[in-house]
Amino acid sequence: MENQSGQTPKKNSNVIYFLIVVVLALLGTDVYLYLQKNKSDTKIVYQEDEKNRLKVELDSLEDQIEKANSGKAKMTAEMQAKNDSLESKIRVLRQQLDKGKLTKAELNKAQEDIKQLRYFVANYTEQIDSLKKQNSTLADANTHLKTNLDSANQKATTLTAQNSDLSNKVTIAKALKAGQINIGAFKVKSSGKEVEETRAKPTTKLKINFTVASNTLADKALHDVYVRVLDPTGNLITDANSQSFTADGQTLQATYKTSIDFKNDGSQFTIDWAPAAPASGQKFQKGTYTVLLYSDNSTMGQSAITLK
Repeated sequence: MENQSGQTPKKNSNVIYFLIVVVLALLGTDVYLYLQKNKSDTKIVYQEDEKNRLKVELDSLEDQIEKANSGKAKMTAEMQAKNDSLESKIRVLRQQLDKGKLTKAELNKAQEDIKQLRYFVANYTEQIDSLKKQNSTLADANTHLKTNLDSANQKATTLTAQNSDLSNKVTIAKALKAGQINIGAFKVKSSGKEVEETRAKPTTKLKINFTVASNTLADKALHDVYVRVLDPTGNLITDANSQSFTADGQTLQATYKTSIDFKNDGSQFTIDWAPAAPASGQKFQKGTYTVLLYSDNSTMGQSAITLK
C-alpha cells in the first residue's frame, strides 16, 4: 500500500510537467502565428503604400508629358511616336497597379518599369524643350527675315518709283522742243509761185517755219510731229485724215501729221498746211489762227498768225 501511495504523486507531477510543456508550446505557436500575421499585415501595408506611391509618380510623369506638349510645338514623326509610346506604357502600368494584390515580383517589375519610364520621360521632355527653343529661334529668324524683306520691298518700291520718275524725266528731257516758230500766210498762183499774204481771202495755205532746240538726249532720227490748228473762233480744224495722239498725258486730235529728221544741228524745218476747201471756196477767215506743235508725247511749242 505504501508503494502505490508513493507512485501517485510522481505520476501527478509528470502530468503537470506535460501540461506545462503543452501550454508553452501553444503559447509559442500563438506568438509565432501572431508575429507571422503582423509580418504579413506589414507586407500588405507596404505593398499598398508602394502601389500608391507608384501611382502618384505616374501622375507626375503624365503631368510632365502634358506640360512638355503644351505650346503646340510641331513634333517630328519620331517624337510623336515616342509620345504615344510613353502614354501607352503609363496606361499599362496604371492598369497593373489598379489590380488587386500584387506579388513581390510584380511590384518589383512595376518599380523597375517606372524607373525606366522616368528616364524616358525626362529624355522626351528635354527633346520637346529643345524643339520649342528651335521653333522660337526660327520664329525670331523668320520675323527678322520678314522685317528685312519688308524693308527690301519698301526700298525696291522706292527705287521703282524713283526709276519711273527718272525714266519720265528722261523721256521728257528727250522730247523735242521748238526753238523759234514763225507762221506765214501764202497764196499759191497758178504758176506755182508762192506770194506771202496778210489778208484772209487770198490766203490758200500756212507755212510753219521752226527750229528745234539743241538736245543731246534726243534720238537723232525721224520724229513724228503733230500739228493742231485752231481757227479764229477757237475751234480745232480737222478733216477725214486727222489722227489722234497722246501728249502731256492727254489724248488729242491732230489737224495734221508729218515727220522731221532730227540731227541736233540747228536745222530749220518747214511744214506747209492748207485746209480742205469749204463749199464757199474761201479757205481762211479773218482773225487769229493758233498753231500748236507736238512731238514725243509732249508739246513742242506754239505760235499764232492774224489775217485781216
